[in-house]
Amino acid sequence: MITSEQQELVKATVPVLKENGVALTDYFYKRMLKNNPELKETFNMGHQRSGAQAKALAGAVLAYAENIDDPSVLAPVVELICHKHVSLNIQAPDYDIVGENLLHSISEVLSIPMDDKLISAWAAAYQQLADLFISTEKLLYKQRENTHGSWLGWRDFIVERKVKENGEITSFYLVPKDEKALPTYKPGQYITVRVTVPELGIKQPRQYSLSDSPGGKYLRISVKRADAHDEHQEPGYVSSTLHTVIGEGDTIEISAPTGNFFLVNADRNNVLISAGIGLTPMIAMLNQLITDNNRLDDRSALSEKLKLPFPDTEVNKKQISFIHAARSPDVHAMRKEVSELSNKYSNLHVYVAYESVADNFVPGEDYQMLGRLSLKEVPVQLLPKDADYYLCGPLPFMQHQNATLLELGISQENIHSEAFGTGGVSL
Repeated sequence: MITSEQQELVKATVPVLKENGVALTDYFYKRMLKNNPELKETFNMGHQRSGAQAKALAGAVLAYAENIDDPSVLAPVVELICHKHVSLNIQAPDYDIVGENLLHSISEVLSIPMDDKLISAWAAAYQQLADLFISTEKLLYKQRENTHGSWLGWRDFIVERKVKENGEITSFYLVPKDEKALPTYKPGQYITVRVTVPELGIKQPRQYSLSDSPGGKYLRISVKRADAHDEHQEPGYVSSTLHTVIGEGDTIEISAPTGNFFLVNADRNNVLISAGIGLTPMIAMLNQLITDNNRLDDRSALSEKLKLPFPDTEVNKKQISFIHAARSPDVHAMRKEVSELSNKYSNLHVYVAYESVADNFVPGEDYQMLGRLSLKEVPVQLLPKDADYYLCGPLPFMQHQNATLLELGISQENIHSEAFGTGGVSL
């Protein structure tokens, strides 16, 4: 139990964390992975290489220190992190390893003796946070145990098909090797894929949103090769392995679907706004909404056959706005899939913004906006006030669209967001 005196000591370290937080967390990861090399198969080495993991942890530690009096305000972030931990099969004993290395890192980086009151204060603070994580994750693990078709830890899946969506993105259709049932997940959730990376000689995990609605005989992910368009970016370990090493018929490890970004209510108007590979969870949500539309059509047809009253289908169907931004048509994945759905369902409205196009692309037909997406220029009927809004894409894109939606009168409680990559997003 942390005391009020210890809370004050932790809060007093906030200025130091603001100045040295990344250096501290970078040292912590290097220390922990050196002392516990088996954890290299739990922590993504690509994020270690880029420094993204250290920055994410530094931000989390700082936020915790600033809110040590009332950690409950961090509940949304804790929930997001717990889902990621469960997807990596992190267990309670792992927190002891992290805690020991974190305290020693604080001592060694800040030159504070291990018997100092400040180290004791951080030990109490860390234990408080660890207990919160462990209890939350215990509930998530229990939920998996009680979900038909779900599983704990890693499960072998076979790559049944690889479908190239464009020059950057390939979809992988994954079926369970044991041929047992799959769980009904929530559209928008993700799985963690773990493969052996030849370059490192170890297994590496990476989280990918499921890009199709539940209910099929497979799980689908659509993976962008990390170095596909940026010559200054080092290749992603897992994405490169999936694209160039893993073939159809090969086996990979997968953790069960999880995540706190998902379709909330199919019975409301829904606006899906994405950029780049951020469209993958949106495709899953869109396909689920279309499936629900089909059920509505079936009910309408049955009521007509049985001469039972049923309100007009078009009135009952809620509006779906699918708004997507891409660099160009060449890197716009699943364009045909979405276009075909739009032609088939009158309540689906698609709006596309390209930064650049070839001369043969027709405005208003192939795309609606040239340049970066500006929601203020999107037709107002595509942005109804009585709708749930979903955002997914790079962090700057997310922040800009969120701010614009607020300016347009959309309530923050109706805006749901997920930034792909390391960590979450604070909007």
